[in-house]
Amino acid sequence: MNFLTRFSLKNAVAVFIVSFLLILAGLYSFSKLKIDLLPNIEFPQLSIEATYPGASPDDVNESVTSKIEDQVKGIEGVKSVQSVSYENVGIINLEFPFNTDLDKVEQQINSSIKELDLPESSNVDVNRFSFGSFPIFNISLFAKDDANLEKVLNDEVIPELNKIQGINSVSVGGVKEDLLQITVDKEKAAQAGLTLDGMKEQINQKAVSFPAGTLNGKELQIPVRVEEKVATIDALKKIQLKSTTNPEAKPVKLGDIAKVEAVTEQGEYTRYDGKDALSMAITKKQDANTVEVASETMKILKKYDDQLDYAIGFDSADGIEKSVETLVREGLLGALFASLAVLIFLRNFRATIIAIISIPLSLLVSAIFLNQLDISLNIMTLGGMAVAVGRVVDDSIVVIENIFRRVRRSEEGMSNELVESSTKEILKAITSSTITTVVVFLPIGFVGGITGEFFLPFALTVVFSLLASLLVAITIVPILAKFAFKKVPPEEKEGKLQRGYAKAIAWSLNHKIKILILSFILLFSSFALVPSLGFTFIPNEEQKMLQANVQLPASTSLEKTNDVSLKIEKMFADQNEISDVTTEVGSRDFSTGVKRPNQVGYFLNVKEGVNVDTFIDKVQKKMESITKEESPKATVNVQEASTGGPPTNNNVTVDLYSSNLNDLQKAAKQVENHLNKDKRLKYVTNNFSDKQKQLVVEVDPDKAAEYGVSGFQLLGTISDQTKPVSVGDLKLDNTKRAVQLSYDKDLSSVKEIKDLQVFTERGPVLVKDIADVRTIDTFTSIQKLDGKVFARVEADIKGDDVQAVTKDVVDRVKKLDLPKDVSLDGGGGSDETVEVFQSLGLAILTAIGLVYLTMLVTFGKARIPFIILSSLIFVPIGSLVGLVLAKEPLSVSVMIGFLMLIGIVTTNAIVLVDRITQNREQKGMTIRQSLIEAGKTRLRPILMTAFATIAALIPLALTTSSGTLISKGLAITVIGGLASSTLLTLIIIPVVYELFFAKQVKREKQLEKETT
Repeated sequence: MNFLTRFSLKNAVAVFIVSFLLILAGLYSFSKLKIDLLPNIEFPQLSIEATYPGASPDDVNESVTSKIEDQVKGIEGVKSVQSVSYENVGIINLEFPFNTDLDKVEQQINSSIKELDLPESSNVDVNRFSFGSFPIFNISLFAKDDANLEKVLNDEVIPELNKIQGINSVSVGGVKEDLLQITVDKEKAAQAGLTLDGMKEQINQKAVSFPAGTLNGKELQIPVRVEEKVATIDALKKIQLKSTTNPEAKPVKLGDIAKVEAVTEQGEYTRYDGKDALSMAITKKQDANTVEVASETMKILKKYDDQLDYAIGFDSADGIEKSVETLVREGLLGALFASLAVLIFLRNFRATIIAIISIPLSLLVSAIFLNQLDISLNIMTLGGMAVAVGRVVDDSIVVIENIFRRVRRSEEGMSNELVESSTKEILKAITSSTITTVVVFLPIGFVGGITGEFFLPFALTVVFSLLASLLVAITIVPILAKFAFKKVPPEEKEGKLQRGYAKAIAWSLNHKIKILILSFILLFSSFALVPSLGFTFIPNEEQKMLQANVQLPASTSLEKTNDVSLKIEKMFADQNEISDVTTEVGSRDFSTGVKRPNQVGYFLNVKEGVNVDTFIDKVQKKMESITKEESPKATVNVQEASTGGPPTNNNVTVDLYSSNLNDLQKAAKQVENHLNKDKRLKYVTNNFSDKQKQLVVEVDPDKAAEYGVSGFQLLGTISDQTKPVSVGDLKLDNTKRAVQLSYDKDLSSVKEIKDLQVFTERGPVLVKDIADVRTIDTFTSIQKLDGKVFARVEADIKGDDVQAVTKDVVDRVKKLDLPKDVSLDGGGGSDETVEVFQSLGLAILTAIGLVYLTMLVTFGKARIPFIILSSLIFVPIGSLVGLVLAKEPLSVSVMIGFLMLIGIVTTNAIVLVDRITQNREQKGMTIRQSLIEAGKTRLRPILMTAFATIAALIPLALTTSSGTLISKGLAITVIGGLASSTLLTLIIIPVVYELFFAKQVKREKQLEKETT
């Protein structure tokens, strides 16, 4: 690669022009990078939602969920199948490995479902899941003056929002539905022999519009259409209805037996700080720029300031901007600290400027590649840049230091030849050290799972930055050095530091055993610190947004749920710690898509400075005291809101299995109570549902056959009496409305069901004469994992020692006196964490192997790479001490830090060993002379690169800002490991070098004795 330096020196203007163009391209690419909190990862998960209107959980499970489960469990690669069957709907979640082609799988699932014999009224949808599927906004909207808020939203705001390129969906909660209610007099309808379904069919027959073929003329073909319209409400009232079951009954007008009126219904209530509001949730497309989408959304809302007010309950763009600002600030501080470190060592302002020129250039060039690969600017790419700041300057430091040193020593002064030879002298060292660091990140691809996907943008950012820094160091830096060092003072004599280091090397070489024993004592002592560190996936990060849920018994009405919520919201208003509350009563559950009138969800934004854990305990107790008065069986859950990021895996899970649902419920409750007593756990949840009353009408086949009644006929009769019938949408009086039929009197007792009349060929017969009607307790949902009915009790772990707590909790649960036919399987996030750590451990070993191969190719001798790799042995000393001092647990980010250290630490060793080799091969020095001279010569660049990297990472290591925890553990690991390994490398490498060349050292000593 020396030709690049030679070309650059001869064509300086061309190189500067190319550099300027790269800067412009980098700035342009940087401005075009999508800004997001997290890498754009599509989870290998598919969710199948099957709706079956009017069906009980048992019916949904039997007729829909189980059939779909049996069909999809055979799909190649499926890891797990989890399902839950509620009333009216079943949800089946499928998980696959990360390399799965989801397009192909989705096609397979859709084809498989079409082959199934599912009920005609059922409907199936297949959906995907990614970070981008989480809402980026939750906005509460209020009408101004007399504005019709729903009309403004539907006619103007939502259509405009949907035009924004990055928006995926806009949904509004709390809307009121206008419908035409036809309330039928039950007695008059019975006398006329009419049912709601029969009336619906006859109304629809009067509102038809269908093509009826074509009239073929000589010159024209005219399409024929038959229409019969009901255009007004008065016309609807005059429709003649005739019984289909009682031929003798006289026809009647709809208006004579029913009251027809326009009404407004509300299926959910949404509020902001206790004030009625509409709640708008916005999701973006998977690859859209979150900040850009948020900005465009705000622009549109501000256009309607005269008609609506809004309050933002949740804004992910704001959190993203804060995280980006924090990481940019830490990166800039890091660059400043690295520059100061270089200035302190070089004590030359121009040399410092040249050395740090690689920082902006390298980062801008990396932005070009990130933009081409469509990688967003997120906490991982920014973290990679912040970490790379200290490392990208290393190559330039080594080059500039060598040129600076050679110029000061030269009598001829600055020349192209001197710059070229100075760069060539260390070219092999910086090239191999950079390539070494780059290949270290290759094994990230082997980690797999969400960890590999999540850290890949980080690794690519560092790799692109390092490769760019190498090019800058061998092209631009030599040119700048040529112009900057025209006049420099002559080289000073060896300083105290160099002389002291030379003595330290000499002493160490004469006391190798002592040095090695002391080093290994330090190493094993540091390993003793590991148990005190804790073991987690990603450290817990306190959130200032809380998510609270109240679940009342399954049969609770929406109105009752709302009454309870109003009392809770009044309590929230008295809490000084809360800044605002968004309430959703009876809204659709985000994870399942099911509307639950018995549930309330709250988003609570907590003020700065509040201790979240303490406040959660306080507010949960207050909520429980309110709900217990209203409904003793109500459950309350308060926890930090999920950011939609990677799983922290800081949880413990107990799965219970049994075909006996009563025993399963009992066992789940036992485990739940046990976990609630453990102070190491928080947010205990139990997915096993409560019971509700259900009326079962069991048909007697013999009696039904005697009267000629089928089960479907009986179903139709009872359904007609127990739920409204939708007629559909009709345009009446120029207004399109949903039309609904219902009776004026609801059935309120089991006796009324028994006394219902079923019309047969032999005349009317009572339900109780052909069926057994009884009340039973049934579960509100049925949950299965890989085909087995199960209950899951789960909790988050407060501390960071996840593995130890998980093991202890599971062991204790196994000792509980659970029902005999209940089996359990305990684990949680720590299981996945162990797998990830094993993968990362393998990645580290692979990286070491790749580093060895790289150096073997570079140096061509098998022993030299082993000497260089010996510097890695003592990396854990400083890293583990640093983690203990910072109270940072072992985590994935720490393991990535160790992976980075392999490249960084070997860089210092390579710079030193390369000089030793040059001394021996080009200058004919003995091994000991080579070691001492190389140590004195390379001491300054080694210390400079190490301190520059450490200084650049200090802001990240000390940060307390959210969104930087992933980088924080990595920074502490690298700082500690680099500090200890640099000091030990300067001593250990010479010691190990002499040990590997012991025979030659002995021969050289013998020869020296003979000579003297």
